[in-house]
Amino acid sequence: MEIPLGFFAIVVAVLIVVVVAKTATVVPQQNAYVVEYLGKYSRTLQAGFHILLPFLERVAYRHNLKEIAIDIPEQICITRDNVQVGVDGVLYMQVLDPHLASYGIQNYGFAITQLAQTTLRSEIGKIELDRTFEARGVINANVVSELDKASAPWGVKVLRYEIKNITPPRDVLQAMEKQMRAEREKRAVVLASEGERDAKINSAEGEKQRAIKQSEGAKQQQINEAQGQAEAILAVAAATAQGLRLVGAALGDRGGIEAMQLRLGEEYVKQFGRLAQSGTTLVVPANLTDLASMVTMATSIVRKPPAAP
Repeated sequence: MEIPLGFFAIVVAVLIVVVVAKTATVVPQQNAYVVEYLGKYSRTLQAGFHILLPFLERVAYRHNLKEIAIDIPEQICITRDNVQVGVDGVLYMQVLDPHLASYGIQNYGFAITQLAQTTLRSEIGKIELDRTFEARGVINANVVSELDKASAPWGVKVLRYEIKNITPPRDVLQAMEKQMRAEREKRAVVLASEGERDAKINSAEGEKQRAIKQSEGAKQQQINEAQGQAEAILAVAAATAQGLRLVGAALGDRGGIEAMQLRLGEEYVKQFGRLAQSGTTLVVPANLTDLASMVTMATSIVRKPPAAP
């Protein structure tokens, strides 16, 4: 029985289509395929359309070159002061070398997850509980550094690691809340005492300034009074001097000496009368000619010529 030529052609066409479908490969953007030739690494296919050798080459591994986020499950870590805390996080990584990612390790995602957990436990064990909350950045940086060193032979780059939650035990949380409450109360008392101290300091400073101003005012008052008294003394002295000059000028005129003698006599008698009224005991001069002798002496003083300069 002869096979129709048309049927044979159809079979060949179907076979060609199947072979082409098996060997033609389209690699999407940001992906890489690892091709093996007879079970051995051949090449890495980048994004685009590629034809493989039928029955000799095959796509052994497919890798996504985008940044990948891996959730790190919560685990129990022990701090330096022997407190158990639950810590979870998220890891960001990217495949840089598809060849190493295919043959360097069997499952790089699982390996990096386990390594991240062990490294995190080691980093948490180096610090006390109180510092775990404020030292997240340091812990994250140390974990990334250690993971990057370990994942370099796997063709994977660890970009960053972030701690999501740090959960201490319930009793530790209660103790921390009491401590924070005590710290707040302490700060409130300190602020109140500092405010009272500042108020007292300001009051004392104000009292000091008031005393200084008051003393400066009293000082200025005394200075002003002294200046006023000095000016008054100078004015009296100037007036007395002027009066003496006028008296001296009057004595030089005609009849001046006789007027002076009359004035002295009157003043002597007036003061002698006051002396008699001021006490019960009166001493009378033995010589009543004392008045004339005193007037004569004053007249001789006035007539005495001035000393030569």
